Amino acid sequence: MRSMRNTPKSRSTSGQAKAETAARDASSKPADVVELPSFRVNAFRIGFTATLGVLVALALGGIVGQLSTVILYVALALFLALGLDPVVSWMQRRGLPRWAAILIVFAVVIGLFVGLIATIVPIVITESTRIVNDWDRIVVAVRESQLVNWINGLTGGDSIDQAIQAIGDWLSDPAHIGSLGGGLLAVGAGIAGGFTGATIVLILTLYFLASLRSMKRASARFVPASSRRGYLDVAGDITGAVGRYVIGQVTLGAVNGVLSLIYLTIIGAPAPILLAFVAFLCSLVPLIGTLTGAVIISLVSFAASPVTALAAAIYYLVYMQVEAYVISPRIMNKAVAVPGALVVIAAVAGGTLGGVLGALVAIPVAASIIIILEKVVFPRQDAR
Repeated sequence: MRSMRNTPKSRSTSGQAKAETAARDASSKPADVVELPSFRVNAFRIGFTATLGVLVALALGGIVGQLSTVILYVALALFLALGLDPVVSWMQRRGLPRWAAILIVFAVVIGLFVGLIATIVPIVITESTRIVNDWDRIVVAVRESQLVNWINGLTGGDSIDQAIQAIGDWLSDPAHIGSLGGGLLAVGAGIAGGFTGATIVLILTLYFLASLRSMKRASARFVPASSRRGYLDVAGDITGAVGRYVIGQVTLGAVNGVLSLIYLTIIGAPAPILLAFVAFLCSLVPLIGTLTGAVIISLVSFAASPVTALAAAIYYLVYMQVEAYVISPRIMNKAVAVPGALVVIAAVAGGTLGGVLGALVAIPVAASIIIILEKVVFPRQDAR
């Protein structure tokens, strides 16, 4: 009975002692010390989540790679739609409804496309047939030309004759017929694929041109209501700059193509219509396009004579200077207000990243960035 009576007292005494000890410990700690909560790192969960993220990124990269052709078609069609929209808007201001303006513009585009195909394809077939039939005569003419004799005199041998003989031996070897046929089949498949791609791009361009305004309004829904008016103004300036750039670049190409057709016809170059079309296409690529077309045309002109090739080379040397200092500034300054140094940097960077299409869209992208800086970024900085 005595032990039972002493038990509650001893418990209360020990509890009081523990409380006093905890109070002394708390009073002995510095006031600025804060106990941080403890946490556990689940290495498995972190590793599993990171692995899933990497797998998702790889899957998205593979999907983008598989859809690269579709993305290219969509980007090119949108680019063309933005380029044709100023023409449609101009016709609307003259009193035509938008649907009628779109139909007229698109009919003109399809007519030009069909006309070019109907003109270029027979020329390519005729010239290819002529080259095959007159191959021996062309080889003899090249061997006996003054330019080849001059090159042989500089090199001190007959390197050109040996190269021509090697090409002839390769073509006459039956073992190479299969590879040549495979190459022709690949070229034919490429032409068919290009025609299909052009058709898809034309159809997408029509849809984008018809729904361009609704696309702007739909994209504005992602912007807060208080900023939508400013967003639509900036988007209108950007699309207008892109459209003016496309029109300006096509105008430069048309000028080069028409002048090339006239001059190549005068000097007797082979297939002047085809070469003028090459000059037009190459001029669509900024900076290096005209130079590339000049080199191609000058080399093809050797089929006529070395004098014709020299005349073509001299013409394009003069034309490139006139285009760079007279024609291009007058046309492109009205299209996009981009400094010259930025044009060079944008075109080189775009060509490195995206090839020909990257070089085409690089300058309007640079113009769009300048518009965003001038109308969005700089005003916000000035308001602070």
